[in-house]
Amino acid sequence: MVIGIGTDMVEVDRIVGVLSRRGESFARRILTPVEFEAFQSKKDKARFLAKRFAAKEAAAKALGTGFRLGVSWQDFEVINDELGKPCLLLRGKAQSIMQEKGAGSSHLSISDEKHYAIAFVVFSAGGKSE
Repeated sequence: MVIGIGTDMVEVDRIVGVLSRRGESFARRILTPVEFEAFQSKKDKARFLAKRFAAKEAAAKALGTGFRLGVSWQDFEVINDELGKPCLLLRGKAQSIMQEKGAGSSHLSISDEKHYAIAFVVFSAGGKSE
């Protein structure tokens, strides 16, 4: 059973602009330490950050709270499995809210094209996160 769905699209040039104005402080605000370490090794930092930004926005929408009620950027972490599939991990308040709603699985799809990054998140009952 679907508990929540969310999607978000980000213009990569918008992230380029924010990074040029605010530097790594913006990335540190959005990314977990694990994600930030991966960010530092990327050639196209803006594209990497745009995809993570879209994924976290989509997750907050799927949760039904957005970034309110104590939910923060750091509550969501995107990692890739051994095949490169993106996986969404929840922590803190986001994890608590997800459990209260009876969601046991998260499903994440991320895509990007020249100018845009998009993410789609589904929270469903039972099972484990994918």
